[in-house]
Amino acid sequence: MTAPGLAGGIIAAGEGSRLRAAGFTMPKPLVPVAGVPLIETVIGNCRAAGIGPLVVIVNEQEREVPDWVRARFPGLDAEFVVKTTRSSLESFREVVSRGGGGRMLVSTVDAWCREADFVHFVEAARRRPEDATVLAVTPLVADENPLRIRLDASGRVTAVGGVSDGLVTAGMYLVSARARGLRPPAALGRLREFLAWLPTAGEPVYGEVIETVVDVDRLDDVALAEALALEGRVI
Repeated sequence: MTAPGLAGGIIAAGEGSRLRAAGFTMPKPLVPVAGVPLIETVIGNCRAAGIGPLVVIVNEQEREVPDWVRARFPGLDAEFVVKTTRSSLESFREVVSRGGGGRMLVSTVDAWCREADFVHFVEAARRRPEDATVLAVTPLVADENPLRIRLDASGRVTAVGGVSDGLVTAGMYLVSARARGLRPPAALGRLREFLAWLPTAGEPVYGEVIETVVDVDRLDDVALAEALALEGRVI
């Protein structure tokens, strides 16, 4: 077990409208990559990294997802929140408000990566200072609207958004206990805005690089993730 005692969260409350438009009829968390549903991949990654219990949020149109997960993972220690939220930030705050105290590893359901890369990120993130929030970042820019990140030589985040060193956020975060309890300004509506606000609020934020993470929002993203899964090829 790589990370005993570290609670986890999965944000799976998005509508998945672009995948539905591409012909997928199942809820986004159940969209398969190389035959494995997205949520199964994230849960498997968390298990491999020793993360648990889990808090999983899905929207009210995806009520079948908790039942599917319970059937696929009997005995999984997970709390399901069924709520249609107004934003990614609201979903994030619903998750981090649960799961006990301390740091929490949060992943979006559509952040696809290999198990070994996920475990490596968790191990590296846990070596950062206890009061730091750590973002997974990647040079694989497979997103229509990526959130770009700049790091200094120590790996500390110096800029979120705008010009970067070729790195973008990858949808996985080790959130410090203090950051979990912060009340961001009411004007912030999206998770990316919260991440950009954290350093300006004086929070220590670091980045850890994962070479291949795919933000699975479109049919092309599914194809890219499947190429990585089936061929083991680094793009």
